[in-house]
Parts: sequence; structure tokens; C-alpha cells
Amino acid sequence: MTNDKLRWGILSTANIGKKAVIPAIKASSNGTVAALASRDGQHAQVVATELGIPQSYGSYEELLADPGIDAVYIPLPNSLHYEWTIKAARAGKHILCEKPLALNADQCMEMAVAAEQAGVLLMEAFMYRFHPQLAQVRALLDQGAIGDVRLLRSAFTFRLTNPANIRLQSELGGGSLMDVGCYCVNLSRTLFDAEPVEVQAFASWSAGGVDEQIVGTLHFANGRYAQFDSALTLARRETYQVVGTDGVLDLPVAFLPGTNDTLIYQNRGGPNEQSYTVAGVDEYRLMVEHFAGAVLGQRPVRYPASEAARNVRVIEALYRSARNNGRPEAVEPV
Repeated sequence: MTNDKLRWGILSTANIGKKAVIPAIKASSNGTVAALASRDGQHAQVVATELGIPQSYGSYEELLADPGIDAVYIPLPNSLHYEWTIKAARAGKHILCEKPLALNADQCMEMAVAAEQAGVLLMEAFMYRFHPQLAQVRALLDQGAIGDVRLLRSAFTFRLTNPANIRLQSELGGGSLMDVGCYCVNLSRTLFDAEPVEVQAFASWSAGGVDEQIVGTLHFANGRYAQFDSALTLARRETYQVVGTDGVLDLPVAFLPGTNDTLIYQNRGGPNEQSYTVAGVDEYRLMVEHFAGAVLGQRPVRYPASEAARNVRVIEALYRSARNNGRPEAVEPV
């Protein structure tokens, strides 16, 4: 790699790559998109031409064999994250992989070991963590703006109308919890800075075996709770609320604020209401710049694969509970 530019390869032509991550890398200060691969070589060439990417490949293996690629971004279906992360690590490529990192925590840790053995970095692509909105919330909580935080409520829902969508395919690791509920789980763990000890969940299942809608509760130590719902069948929502002993923070646009300014409301609707404006920014660009900086030796990677494994461990417990009619389930340590 050059001293100041990470050369990226993109594994697949998934929409998240085309619409969000590839433009973010192209706009970043320390990265460039060098190649794109698809299992359809002609399609890869068409997309690469459309996006101004100089090289395209008709297989993922060909891209991994390219010595001109330093790192790969993997937006493949969830069921393929494990296989291609390990293959990328063994090929000596640093890896930014879409969330959830794998189908279970054991796979996450195997991926982490493969990356460590190969001397490459691996990070899960939860882009919302790089938006300054989250940093502002954490700063307010650290300042005691709402007292002792006891409860977190979050929601991430949208409605799918295409039955062929990969999010509805159980063999591909689909489901609302894996696709969007994982954000709520991650946010809860992040803001409480702890792991839940027990969870409970109820779900509505599709004919294909994925959770179309799930409602969950995470029980943390010291009487703290997080409640969330996610769905592939409901109107668009992506919000969260943090409740403390002395006040409330409301975030009406939680995970995908985009480049528009966003607002954080404190004690919304009360006599002492305040609001904080967070300037709009491309959170995907901040994420890829952070990862590239870590690869280039400018900073440690902020979120190691072990963190992703802990998130997936909670998801595993939630699924066990949902499949057992809401029976409370302990969260096993990673």
C-alpha cells in the first residue's frame, strides 16, 4: 500500500456497497477503490465502469489474489461472511465486513483468530458508531445530563415487499434481528458499556423461517434494562430513547441520519426541554477512514472482532428465547 492511501477491493455488487460504502471510500481522505468482484464477470465489469472502478473480476478468488489490493469490504449475505473473511485473511487482506460479523459468536472468534494469524485487521461495519451523534449522546450521559441511566428503548423497522429479498431467506442468515435488530442490541451494549446477563424475546416468523418481527428485552446488572423491536413488516422507524432518573434523551433519527443535521432532545415535551443539533456527516466515510487509518498504522482499530462476537452472543440468546415462547435465556460469555 502507499503511505497514505489504502487500496480497497469490494467483494460483490451489493446495493450497500454501490450506494453507500464505495462512494464513501472514494470520498475518503485515505482510501481508493481499486477493484470490484462479482460471480458474474460481465456484471462486475458493468458496475465497475458505472462507478469508475479501474479493475473488475469475475470471481472473489481473483480479487483476493490481486497484489494491488490491501483491504476488502465484504457486503455479502450474512451466511457468507465467515467463509470469505477467513479466505481474505489467508490472502493477506485486511477486512471490513458487514454486520452481523457472522451467524454465531464462535464463527466470529474463528474469524478473529484467522485475522490475527495472518497479521491483518478485521472490523465489523456498524457505521452508526462513527457518527458524532453517538459521541454527543455518550458525552451527555457522562455529564449526568439525565441522571442515572436505567432504561433504553430502541426500534429499527421497515417494510419489505419483495419475497425474494435475501433478508427473508433463512439459509442466507436473514431475519429482522440479524438485519436491523442487531443495531438495537449493539446500541444497548454500547450505551450501558456492559453485557446483558439475561434476555427475553418474542417473534413472528415467516413461512421461510425468519423472524419478520421481534420484540426483545435485555436485562443488565444493577436493575438496568433495554427494550427494542425490529421488523421487516412495519413502517420505517429508527429511533431510540434513553431514560434516566432525572431526564430523558430522545433521538428521532438514530442509525442512518445521513448528511442532514440531526437533533437530540433532552426532556422532550417537558418544561426544561433542550435540544442539541449534530451536524450532518457521512458516517460511512468516517467508518472507512477510521479503518484505513488503523491499517496504515495511524491508530488502533476501535472495534475489534471480539466486540462483534459479544454482540452476536446476545443475538443467539434472543433467538433461543424467541424460539422457546419467550423463555428467559442467560447470555453466555465470549
